[in-house]
Amino acid sequence: MDAANDNGVKCMWKPNPNKKTQMDRFREKINRKYNLNLVTYKELHQWSTSSYPEFWGEMWEYLDIRHSQTYEEVIDRTKPVSAIPQWFKGARMNYAENLLRYDDDRVALYAAGEGCSEVRKMTFCQLKQEVARYRAALKAVGVQANDRVVGYIHNGMEAITAMLAAASIGAIWSSTSPEFGATGVLDRFQQVEPKVIFSINEVVYNGKRHSHMEKLQAVVQGLNNLQKVVVIPYSPESGKNINLSLIKNGCTLEEFVKLGLNEDGSVPALEFEQLPFNHPLYIMYSSGTTGAPKCLVHSAGGTLMKHMVEEQIHGDMTRDDIILYYTSTGWMMWNWLVSALAIGAAVVCYDGSPLMPHASILFDLIDQLGITILGTGAKWLAVLEQKGLKPAETHSLDSLRTILSTGSPLKPESFDYVYRDIKADLCLGSISGGTDIIACFMGNNCTLPVHRGEIQCALLGVALESWDEEGKNITGESGELVCVKPIPSMPTHFWNDVNHEKYQKAYFQKYPGTGAWAHGDFCRINPKTGGIWMLGRSDGTLNPNGVRFGSAEIYRIVEEFKEIADSVCVSQRSADGSEERVVLFIRMSAGVQFSPDLVKSLRTMIRNQLSARHVPSIIMEVKDIPYTHSGKKVEVAIKKILAGEDVKARGSYSNPNSLDLYYDLPELRGF
Repeated sequence: MDAANDNGVKCMWKPNPNKKTQMDRFREKINRKYNLNLVTYKELHQWSTSSYPEFWGEMWEYLDIRHSQTYEEVIDRTKPVSAIPQWFKGARMNYAENLLRYDDDRVALYAAGEGCSEVRKMTFCQLKQEVARYRAALKAVGVQANDRVVGYIHNGMEAITAMLAAASIGAIWSSTSPEFGATGVLDRFQQVEPKVIFSINEVVYNGKRHSHMEKLQAVVQGLNNLQKVVVIPYSPESGKNINLSLIKNGCTLEEFVKLGLNEDGSVPALEFEQLPFNHPLYIMYSSGTTGAPKCLVHSAGGTLMKHMVEEQIHGDMTRDDIILYYTSTGWMMWNWLVSALAIGAAVVCYDGSPLMPHASILFDLIDQLGITILGTGAKWLAVLEQKGLKPAETHSLDSLRTILSTGSPLKPESFDYVYRDIKADLCLGSISGGTDIIACFMGNNCTLPVHRGEIQCALLGVALESWDEEGKNITGESGELVCVKPIPSMPTHFWNDVNHEKYQKAYFQKYPGTGAWAHGDFCRINPKTGGIWMLGRSDGTLNPNGVRFGSAEIYRIVEEFKEIADSVCVSQRSADGSEERVVLFIRMSAGVQFSPDLVKSLRTMIRNQLSARHVPSIIMEVKDIPYTHSGKKVEVAIKKILAGEDVKARGSYSNPNSLDLYYDLPELRGF
C-alpha cells in the first residue's frame, strides 16, 4: 500500500475509503441523535471522552447488551476516576448470557495445537449445551454466586466452557496456565480460596509431553476450601490412565458432569443468574514490587462492554470473523479473546508452541480455517523475521485482514516485516493496555492509517494523556500514561483490600489530588498523527515479552538460597525500546563464592516454582544493593541507571554510594 510519509511518519497501510465500517455507522448515529457533525475519528474520540456517560449509554444500545432490567444511570460524572464510580446502576444482566446469545450451527470454537491430531469444532448450539452440563454440575457441588471457580488449565474448549458455566451462576472465574509452578499458582489462588478447580492431566509443548499431576497435587494440598478437583484429559489417550488417588476430592471431567444430571439422565435447563452490572466476573493478578500478587476484581458488565467496543467497533468484527489470538489462560488476552463470542465470531483456541511442529503452523491454520484476525505478541513476529520466514510466498492468507500485536512494544522493523513478508493489505494493530483494566487504552482502528512504529490511537471512551512529573499534559515527548476519565473495565476493587487502600496506592498515588489513573507506563503521543509510542514501565514491575510480574515473586525463590545474602531484580529495555529483559543482581553471603552452579540452580528453581518466563535473562553478582531509609530496595533507580540515566537525587537512600556499582556494566551492554 501507500508508503509515502504522512506527517513525518511512514504510512504503511490505509483503509478502504469506500467501505462503511461499524465505526462509521456509530459515528453517523451519534451525529443524528445529538445534532452533531463529527467527521474524523479525532472528533468522535473527543466527544466520547468529554461526554463519556452519553457515549457508554449509546454503546449499551448499539452493542445490544442483553439484560433483564435496564439501568437508572450510566455513571455519576461528578465523581473522579479515583472514586471507583458505579456503572449502569440498577441494570441486571449476565455475562455468559451475552456470549451465548446465538444458538445455531455456526462454529463457535475451534481447538488446535501441538497435542491435537486434528482441529476440533464446536457450534454455538453445542457450546450452549456443554455450558448447561458444566453449570448443573457446579450447582450440584454447591457453587453459588460470588464463589470462586478457578482453572489451572490450557487454552482449550473446556476452559471457556467452565468459565461460562461459572459466570452463568454468578461465580467468579480466575485462571492461570499450566506453565506456572505450584508456588506461583498458590501465591494467587490461596488468596481467593476457590471452591472448584479445573485442571488438565498433562501438558504438550515443544513436541514433548509432561505430566501435570504432580504440580496439581501440590496446588490442591495448598488449597483448603476445594469441594472438587476436576481433571480434564488433554487427549483421549492420556485420559485412559488418570490416577486420582493422591488428588483430594478429585474426579474426571466425565464423572463431574454426571453430578448435575436429572434423575432421568437429562441435563437441567440452562439459566442465567441476573446480576448487577458491577457484579464480579474475573479475578486477575497484577504483581507489585513487594508482597503477593494483587487480586484485581473485574466486573461482568464492564469487561463485556469494553471488549465489545474494542473488537466490534475498533476492529469491525462481525459474525463472519474467525479470530485466533495466541495466548494462555494466564494472560488477559485470553479473557479478551473469549468475549468475541458475544459478537458471534468464531474463536480458535490454540495450545502449545506457535513454532511447532514448524514455524508456519499458525499460517497453516489461517489458510485451513479461513482465519480473519490473528493476534500475537511482538516477540513472535521478531522470531519469524529472524528465521527468515516469508508467509507471503508460501501461503495464500486471503482471509486474513487484521494482525494484532501486544505484550511488548512492536518495533518499527516488525511493521516492515509484516507488510513486506506476510501481507501488504491488512491492518496491523499494535495494541496496549493491561491486566489492570483487562482491556486496552490504545490500539487498532479500522478507519485510520497505520504508521510505522505507532499504535494507531487512544480508544473510544479512553481519556488518555501523557503527563510530566508535575502533572502537565505533554505531547511529542516521554511522559507518564494517565487516564483522566473513568472507563467501565477498571477494577471494581482488589480482593481483601480494606477501604481500597491498595487500589488507591496502585493507581492514584503518582498524582495525588488529581483523580488521574497513572498506569505505570511511559508513552509518547505524536501530536501530528495522534499515534502513540509505548516506552516501557515507569515503576518496578517486570514485563518481559508481555508476561507481567513483580520482583517479589523472584525474591521469594532467591530467599531460599542460604548462599545469597540479598538480591534486586529489575528490567532492562533494549536500545531501540522494542524488548525487555529481566536482570537479577545478587549479593553473596560472607565467605561464599558466586559460581555457575549457583546460577544454574537459581534458574532451575525459578522455572519449576514459577515458570520458564520468569527466569531472568542475566544473573550476576553485585557487592551492594541500594535501600531507602525506610528499608525498601531501590529498584526504579537501578532501572534508570541501566537505561543510561544518571540518578543524582540520593537523599532518600541509606547507602547512596551503592548506586555507583550499577553504572557501565560490561555484561549489560549491547542489548
